[in-house]
Parts: sequence; C-alpha cells; structure tokens
Amino acid sequence: MRTYHYFWLLFWAGQPQQSLLTPLSKRTSGFPENEKVLVLSGNSRRDLHRSKRSWMWNQFFLLEEYTGTDYQYVGKLHSDQDKGDGSLKYILSGDGAGDLFIINENTGDIQATKRLDREEKPVYILRAQAINRRTGRPVEPESEFIIKIHDINDNEPMFTKDVYNASIPEMSDVGTFVVQVTATDADDPTYGNSAKVVYSILQGQPYFSVESETGIIKTALLNMDRENREQYQVVIQAKDMGGQMGGLSGTTTVNITLTDVNDNPPRFPQSTYQFKAPESTPPDSPVGRIKANDADVDENAEIEYSITEGDGYDMFGITTDKDTQEGIITVKKALDFETKNLYILKVEATNTHVDPRFLYLGPFKDSATVRIQVEDVDEPPVFSRPAYIMEVKEDVPINSVIGTVTAQDPDAVKNPVKYSVDRHTDMDRVFNINSGNGSIFTSKPLDRETLLWHNITVIAAEINNPKQSSRVPVFIKVLDVNDNAPEFAMFYETFVCENAKAEQLIQTLSAVDKDDSYSGHQFSFSLAPEAASSSNFTLQDNRDNTAGIFTRKTRYNRHEMSTYFLPVVISDNDYPIQSSTETVTIRVCACDHRGKMLSCNAEALIHPTGLSTGALIAILLCIIILLVTVVLFAALRRQRKKEPLIISKEDIRDNIVSYNDEGGGEEDTQAFDIGTLRNPEAIDDNKLRRDIVPETLFVPRRTAAARDNTDVRDFINQRLKENDIDPTAPPYDSLATYAYEGNGSVAESLSSLESVTTDGDQDYDYLSDWGPRFKKLADMYGAMDSDKDS
Repeated sequence: MRTYHYFWLLFWAGQPQQSLLTPLSKRTSGFPENEKVLVLSGNSRRDLHRSKRSWMWNQFFLLEEYTGTDYQYVGKLHSDQDKGDGSLKYILSGDGAGDLFIINENTGDIQATKRLDREEKPVYILRAQAINRRTGRPVEPESEFIIKIHDINDNEPMFTKDVYNASIPEMSDVGTFVVQVTATDADDPTYGNSAKVVYSILQGQPYFSVESETGIIKTALLNMDRENREQYQVVIQAKDMGGQMGGLSGTTTVNITLTDVNDNPPRFPQSTYQFKAPESTPPDSPVGRIKANDADVDENAEIEYSITEGDGYDMFGITTDKDTQEGIITVKKALDFETKNLYILKVEATNTHVDPRFLYLGPFKDSATVRIQVEDVDEPPVFSRPAYIMEVKEDVPINSVIGTVTAQDPDAVKNPVKYSVDRHTDMDRVFNINSGNGSIFTSKPLDRETLLWHNITVIAAEINNPKQSSRVPVFIKVLDVNDNAPEFAMFYETFVCENAKAEQLIQTLSAVDKDDSYSGHQFSFSLAPEAASSSNFTLQDNRDNTAGIFTRKTRYNRHEMSTYFLPVVISDNDYPIQSSTETVTIRVCACDHRGKMLSCNAEALIHPTGLSTGALIAILLCIIILLVTVVLFAALRRQRKKEPLIISKEDIRDNIVSYNDEGGGEEDTQAFDIGTLRNPEAIDDNKLRRDIVPETLFVPRRTAAARDNTDVRDFINQRLKENDIDPTAPPYDSLATYAYEGNGSVAESLSSLESVTTDGDQDYDYLSDWGPRFKKLADMYGAMDSDKDS
C-alpha cells in the first residue's frame, strides 16, 4: 500500500507571528491525503527589517509511474498575504510548468498532468510566486522549490551483452576463471533494493558456477575433456531486490568452448601394415601410407614418423604429410627382386608438441610393423659396364672385330638378348654388331685424320619382348698409323735475283705430317733424282725439320729462264716410311744492288703494251653483257603496254578519255552518214567502216526498214538492241554522235552554245567546291586563268 508523507516546514524571521494555513479541499485521487502546503510570507523587497518572514518549503516528492485516472496531486502554495478574497494569483514557472505541472491560480494547488518516469528525469526545479491581480505586482518574492520523483522497481536488470563467448583449456582445474558477466539496473541505487543485482546460474551445472555478487563464471568440475564434449551453453540470471521474491530479473547466454591440449598420444589403428612394391619402382617413389590417429587437433595432433628398426632401414624412408598427418613410405634405393623380395620395418609415430603436464598419461608415441613385398617385373637387359671404351687402328681391314659388349637379363628366366647399333649415332654405318654375341666390327674403312672418336650407342633387347631394352654408350678411338706422307707446311713460291751470288740462301722450307708421332716427327729433305745433278740450285737439310734452298751459280738471266720448278722429296722416319715430292717455284727477278726485287715479268720488257689472256677475257665478257642488256631493254620497251586509262578502281579522280578519231568535218561523208537518221530506208548495210580494219568479215544481217514516220529515237533504240544481240558484232570502241538530245534532263543542257561568249566572263572557282571528282577540271581551268593573268 502506497503511503504519502506530507511535511510542513516554516521559517520565521522577525517577531513571531502565526502562519495561516488554509485547509485543503478533499481530493478525488482515491488515496488518503495529508495537506502539503508551501506558505509564502509577505514582505517587501525594500523592507529589510520587517518584523516577520515566512518559511520557504523547497521540496515535494512524487512516485513515478502513477497509474490513476486523475491528475496526481503534488502540493499547495499559500501566501500569508492571501486574505482569501481572491485578490492574489499564484503563478508557476520552471521545468515542465504549464505542461507537465499545472497550478490553480486561485488556490495554489499543484498537480502533475502526465505519468512521470524517474529514469527519464529524477528532479524538476520550479519557481512559485504570488502576485496582486489588480496591480500585477508580486506580493511575495519568487520562491524556488524542487519536485523529486521517488523510484519504484520498474526496471529489470539488463546484461551488457545478449550472448557471451568464452573459452578455456580442457582439463582445467576447478575454479578456473572463465568469463565475467555484468548486468545493470536502471532503478535508483540509493533508494531501497531496486537496483541491487544478484547473479545465479540457471543452466550449466554441474560444470560451471557463478559468483552471486560479481558475475564471475568459474569451472566447477574437474578434468573436463574436449574429446568428450567441446561446447557448453550456460544461462546466467541477474535479479534485483537483492534476489528477494518479487524482484525483476534478466538472463543471458554464455557459450563456453573447451580448447584442445595435448592430452592424447598418437595410436596406430593396427599393429601391422603390408605393402607391395614392384622392383622397377624408381627411387623417391611412394610405396604406401600409414596413419596414427590422434584425438587432439591442430598442432597437438602433429605427428612425426620415423623408421627405427628393420632390414629395410637403408632401402626405405618415411616422411610426414603435413596436411593429412600421414606417414609416406618411399623407396631410397633401387629394388631387386632377385636379391631380396621382402623387407620388414618398424615405424614409430611421435607427437611433435608434448605438454609436460600430461606426461603422466603415458608416452606420446606409438609403433607399428610394416612389411614390404617386392614384386618381380620383366626388366630390361643390364650391361656389364655403364660405358665401353674401345681402340682400333685406322688401317684395320673391314669386318675386323674391335671389341665386345655384354648384357644379361636380370630376371630369373634369363631371356636371351640380341644386340643392335642405334643408327642415329652411326649415320654412316661405319660399325656393325653381331646380334648374338655383341661383338662390334668395322663395316667401312677408318681414317683417324678425318674422325678421331666415334661415339655410338648399342641397344640390347630381349628376344621374347623387344620392348624391354637398354642402351649403353660405346666410345671408339681410332689409333693412328703412318699412312700420310709429309708435305710442305705452305705453298712455296720464291724468287732469285739476276745478280745473285753462288751459295746464297733464297728460301727456307718446313713440312707437316697429318699422322701422329709418339716420339716427334723427323723429316728429311732432298732434291728429286732428276734434278739433283742438273739443277741450278742446291738443297741443304738442316736436321730440324727444315731445309734451305741455295743458289749454285753466280748470275741468272730471266730472259733465258724466268721460272724454275725445283722438285723436293720429303720423307718421315716412321714405319712404314712415307715420302712425297713437293715443288718449289722460283722466279728470276730484277733486283737492285741491295737485293730488293724490282720486276719478275720478262714479257713486260718484250711486249710492254700487251695484255694478258685473263684481261682480254674479262674485257670481252663485259662487252657481251653490255650488248645483252641493251637488247633486253629495247625488247622490253617494244612489248611494254600502254598505261591503262584508269590505274586503280580506288582512283576517284575524274578521268578524261581521249579519242583520236575526229573525222573529216562536214565534208567527210564516209565516217558517218547523217542521212541515215533522216531516212532510215537509205541505209547501206554493205558499206564497211573506214575508221577501223575488221579482222574477219561477217555476213551483214538485213533488218526490216522502219516506217517513214519513225521517230529518230525509236530508230536509235532499235539499232542499239540489234547490235547488243548480234554475236557477230565486234566490240569496237568508237564514238558515235547523234543529233538527238532527248526531252531534257535535271542537269539541264550541257552544251557550250549557251555559255558565255568569252572565257574571261566565266568563273571556274566553284569547281573546287564540288569535291575530289572535279579536282582535275578545277586544276585545268584554274591553271588557264592563271596563265591569262600572267
């Protein structure tokens, strides 16, 4: 039951005087009422020493959320100057005056017209005054008072979030902090327990608990395992009035997630794994995958695989697939079924991130056995060597065996093998091979000086399965034999002066040999037998693979002998000895006293103006080429066609077609008979044209004569149609002029008869504005005007 408390507060100044309180009329609010009176004392602003001053009551109280149908009574204003005769009027100003709060100007009663909410505005400050109705002057100074709104519990607690999200590691201890929730109450915290909030848990027990005063949520159960349950939903209630019955409440939801810790070791789902691998599996190829299961997630589930034991420790390896956490078993070395066909491995899986807090749960690793069965495959033949190197002398006969290659089938069945030479490596077919035993022999002569090394490839294939083949390189070195005679290192052509002295050195010779010499070449030089006794020169072997040519006599005459050819024999010292005869050309030349050559041509002294045969041939060829060029040029000019009138279809310029057949004027009656147009019956069809010469004479076709009154236009159209359908009519290009212009055209007459009489009166500038088609005419007539002006 709501109880209204009313207070009287009086302040007295000066001599004591009893304050008059006017009884209040009974209200219709339905509540028992006590009078709330604000007594205004009479005073004068100038009277500072009056004997009495009334009190000022400065507070009223109202309950919020009034639900009555009448206005809510606030209190009463009363002045000690009020005699009850209606001479005073009470006025109210301030917060909500006249709208929210109204006053009876006669009685001073204050009422609230609207429902008030403390949460919107808890305090209203107003000012009251009593004035004389007649003079309008205040009889009391303005007094200020406050209306306070008393709070009621009309707001439930509100959480700061609708949904809270939190996470804690699994296996946490009891009492581990999870999250703190906060609720606020809009009611007045200083008035009663309306804003006192208490927290409690409605859902989430026995896993979590909440502190009633702080809203802190903690774990309440030991060893909560994420692998069993990961998500929890907790409902927290906040209730005001200190949690007492009748208090308002609000709830919120807290989603709690258990995060993973490494509390589970990896475990293989089976103790033994079996795989098969063909023996042809290349290194680094995968054989199979194994996986150890780990209930943890993310980095806590990362596993490292390793091979710890087994006879295949060196033959196989294992790596970890980071995406799937699988162990990939790969081949490290080539497998051979015939050598070993079964390998047993022990594989271990270990967690890479171990939490020391959970080591008491056991070792965080597991092991399994892996059996790998090697399967036999049909393998290609295997050569006894990875490469073969052979040597053969270059003078061996054809079909001589130079070496043998050997290959075997590594399979247990030992299939027979046949050999062949890859012809892409022996395009000249210099070598061949015995397909049965692999012996390589020559099929063509060899020459070390042409090619020192021959690199061929031999193929070995199974006879029963030719697709199973292998290759091996064979390097064949051709050994040298002394089969090349020495020869001059260069072509020697020297000269001797006419005034040379005896035993004078005129040339030093050297030689080369294409053959190899292990101890070094040793050449000997000598004159050929036919020139040894009768030669005018001598040869001296220097024993260092060089020789010198010396003069045998004192003087030489180039008019008697201008050139000497000296044969020289060069021999080597290898077996078998090879020798060759080389020729040295010696010219006799005129020299000065210091031995410097002046001239070596004897013919130049005898025939100073003569030309050599080579020069004459060159001159003759030039003349012939010049004549041929002239003849071709003349022939091309004769055959060159006349330049076409219109060079290109894209040429948009106006083209002027010139006809050189102008006729003989009025006296020429043979080119065209105008009388035919006047009298069509007088036409002579047998008359031949004289302006052209037809190649073939055709029988003229006689057409029916036109009527006497035939119009000239009809006659022309008739003749035009006859010539169009006449297959014997030659396509002569001729200009036929008819004295009929028709009925006129849109372009009017094009005749120059109606033009001005003089060229000077005509202006041709408008031709330039007609576009590119009339540019030619514009240039022609514009040039004529320019010539006249000049």
